[in-house]
Amino acid sequence: MKLSTKGRYAVMAMVDLARHAQAKPVSLSDIAARQEISLSYLEQLFARLRRAGLVKSVRGPGGGYRLARLSMETRVSEIILAVDEPISATRCTEMGATGCRADRSKCLTHDLWEELGNQIHMFLSSVTLHDVLERKLAPRIIEAPGVPGPGSSMAAAS
Repeated sequence: MKLSTKGRYAVMAMVDLARHAQAKPVSLSDIAARQEISLSYLEQLFARLRRAGLVKSVRGPGGGYRLARLSMETRVSEIILAVDEPISATRCTEMGATGCRADRSKCLTHDLWEELGNQIHMFLSSVTLHDVLERKLAPRIIEAPGVPGPGSSMAAAS
């Protein structure tokens, strides 16, 4: 999977917004400074996030942006998809009934990468902005049967 800066920066900015927008709207220049993201880039991202209904703009002095929904109702996958980031691990474009190879067949590993993309999407759909703010991600790590996880004694021994 290739997640570009567009998706990563949109998530970073939305987490920042969720953290700082309790009392008043947050300006993009404040988010840009805190997250070290170009203001013009953020403006482009927030235009897409606003069209997707994830943020609301507040005009005038003291204006800025607010979340359109509670942080516990806003999923990371929605943010990434709102800025046109496909969540896909295959090299294929929209295949339909045909494959990604020149002869229109699927490559041998196509199903593997497609399922990885599905798993990534499911994971990102299970994570909310609130989860990221509260650092509640560790319980979502699932170990494969018979495969030691990163914190197991077998992984530490190697």
